[in-house]
Amino acid sequence: MATIKHKLKERIKELTCLYEVTSIIVNSDFDQLETSLEAIVHSLKKALQFNNVAEAYLNLEDYSVQTEGFHSKMTIMHADIKVFNKVSGVIEVGYPEDRYFYVDFLEEEKDLLNNVAIAIGSLLERKQIRDSEAKVKRQMERADRLHILGEITAGIAHELNTPLANILGFTELLKERVKDKGALRDLDKIVENAIYSREIVKKLMFFACEMPQEMKMVELNPIVESTLKLLTPSLRAKNIRLTKKISSKSIQLRADKVQLTQVLFNLVMNAIYYSPVKGEVVVSVEEKEKTIQIGISDQGEGIGAQIEDKIFEPFFTTKPLGEGSGLGLSVVHGIISSHRGTIEHRPNKPKGTIFILDFPKL
Repeated sequence: MATIKHKLKERIKELTCLYEVTSIIVNSDFDQLETSLEAIVHSLKKALQFNNVAEAYLNLEDYSVQTEGFHSKMTIMHADIKVFNKVSGVIEVGYPEDRYFYVDFLEEEKDLLNNVAIAIGSLLERKQIRDSEAKVKRQMERADRLHILGEITAGIAHELNTPLANILGFTELLKERVKDKGALRDLDKIVENAIYSREIVKKLMFFACEMPQEMKMVELNPIVESTLKLLTPSLRAKNIRLTKKISSKSIQLRADKVQLTQVLFNLVMNAIYYSPVKGEVVVSVEEKEKTIQIGISDQGEGIGAQIEDKIFEPFFTTKPLGEGSGLGLSVVHGIISSHRGTIEHRPNKPKGTIFILDFPKL
């Protein structure tokens, strides 16, 4: 009778645990997932036969939670956590190894652990689906916004080109007729600022994919190497280590050589700017199955969630006033789009940002 009563008590504990885990998962906030995982681990500990000495541990790629007394020298039972049929973590329960053996775990407890692992895997799958949908939505919204900005920018650039050309032309004519040195200095300032404005217009046209291109097959590696050589003084100034992961084999790409150089120059220059003194910048070139991929990473503070959708917009910058026009990344985006490529950014662990450029293989 006592045995039946004991077994019934254990089944009630296991069913209670499953109910609690299900409730935790149903009410989970994906943005505070660690709280839910902690609750699951503590619920699992209570469900074990010898719960006064039991401990539990859960380890995933981005999360690791455990009960207070868990340590490696325990008699352990574990279950793999699978996300879309791929092992992504493990959940373990344990007893002190000096008093308990693996046979002390009940078969029903093994089933419980497997069911909890399946439930956690299901939760993580839902989170990945939600994150993926949110990412696609943000990308579509950003693409629409950039398309509209591109059309507006192209119109503005075309409207500005004619008056700027007139300003430069008539100023040069005036310089031929004016003899006063002070007036000539003023006219030189007009020319200087008009040329600067013309360069801004050029960058706007790059963003709007309106600049003429000389597309032809080019060797990618020499372009990367020559661009990095140009930036050697900037790297030395901050004592930044440059790591190159470039394939030794020939990689060809259909591109405008000058524009591709500008893309690499802007991105590596940004990486240098945001990296700390004695930091590291990594530049990689890799030939994938369908694309040619260039990666540029820094060890800066990274890109915050509140600005990640704005960084490719014209005139948006996080640099102090006077240190940047806010057109560098928008120009990069425009050039890459005109090459039918894509650019995205990811966090660089432990800190910083990685920009990933993908160009189609021909």
